[in-house]
Amino acid sequence: MSRLQANLLLLVVSLIWGTTFVVQKNLEGVGAITFTGLRFLLGTLAISPLVYREYKKRQRAIQLSAQPNTYLYKKNDFFQLAMLGVFLFVAALLQQVGIASTSVTNAGFLTGFYVPMVPLLSWLILRQRPHWSVWPLSIGCVIGIGLLSGIDSLTFGSGDSWVLASCPFWALQIVFVGRIAERLNSPFLVAFSQFFVAGALGLVWGLIKEPFSLAGMEQASAAILYAGLISVGIAYTGQVIAQRYTQAADAAIVMSSETLFASFFGFLLLGEILDFEGILGCILILLCIVLIQLLPLFSNRKIPSNVLDG
Repeated sequence: MSRLQANLLLLVVSLIWGTTFVVQKNLEGVGAITFTGLRFLLGTLAISPLVYREYKKRQRAIQLSAQPNTYLYKKNDFFQLAMLGVFLFVAALLQQVGIASTSVTNAGFLTGFYVPMVPLLSWLILRQRPHWSVWPLSIGCVIGIGLLSGIDSLTFGSGDSWVLASCPFWALQIVFVGRIAERLNSPFLVAFSQFFVAGALGLVWGLIKEPFSLAGMEQASAAILYAGLISVGIAYTGQVIAQRYTQAADAAIVMSSETLFASFFGFLLLGEILDFEGILGCILILLCIVLIQLLPLFSNRKIPSNVLDG
């Protein structure tokens, strides 16, 4: 998969996540913790056949190699996979708690702050210096999300604090997920493991802390199915696959388009109207996504020798 194809896949992922904002906002019947656990466990079940197929394929490859007694995975691998699951669970839970007590507009804008956090954390933790264009384009995405969300009318409440608190954990998940998937060469295992850890944590904690009933499950069944099978099973798995072939900072900028898609579906399905500032925000986000594809290519172009000699 090329870098361009990976980023196009991330656009599809962002489209799915954009529709999920509405589903999360209108959640009724179960608590935020239980919902987070159920959606990720459902995603775990959805991709389990793919994980088994990937495992058997890797097992056969090792048996045919010159070192048939090599371990498939090391203990440290499972620690890192569990770490990813914790990042994902905390990020999703904090966002879900926040969305329940704030507007989709505020949630979309504040979640966008993970975009500049990703290159910063990649630089500080992994010593990966991003292309210079990542910094202004990350800020451009946040400004675009602000215009799209109606930044002049934003008010800050307790729900907004929860959403903002989720941003470092989204950023950490994005920073590490592609790196781990590339190293293990097992994207479905990475997706499965983080889903299982996040789902198990959410379900156990939810059953302890929140009221639970079959009637509530039935009421929330459509939201759980959509968020579990589509948002987690398809979109989050697509994120893991795509991030093996693109930089985390680039991925963050592309995935910021989820706010753009959320606004589009709000217009299409809910009759919400974009004003001039919103349209300007859409254009700015799209411009940043296009530029993050093009600017590194221009920077990496070699100068012809005849130009240097002349």
